[in-house]
Amino acid sequence: MAIIRTIPSQRIINGVTLKTSEISTVSEKEYSTNGEACIVVRGVNESTIVLDSRTTDHVVVKAMTRTLVKPDIGKIDEDYDEILLDRYACVEFRFVVNNWYILSSDGLKNS
Repeated sequence: MAIIRTIPSQRIINGVTLKTSEISTVSEKEYSTNGEACIVVRGVNESTIVLDSRTTDHVVVKAMTRTLVKPDIGKIDEDYDEILLDRYACVEFRFVVNNWYILSSDGLKNS
């Protein structure tokens, strides 16, 4: 299990300067976002990603494995407590006024 961070960067989230990375590759059962622009989930059978609104306001999640995405506060698209991404799905999230919104998704994959 591992978390690999690449391309160090500084971002200002909620008025706080955060040292983070542009991309994180996550191979953990559970992970909370930390200001990354992109997270690739791989190397585990399934994983849970918690969208942390204190450190992250925008993130793209690429799931190479079954991935459950949950917000730390609010809901996703004002309706969902969590969403399940199947293998190969890619979803872009943005935190706005105490909710996470899906801005973009690649939709269903053909098997």
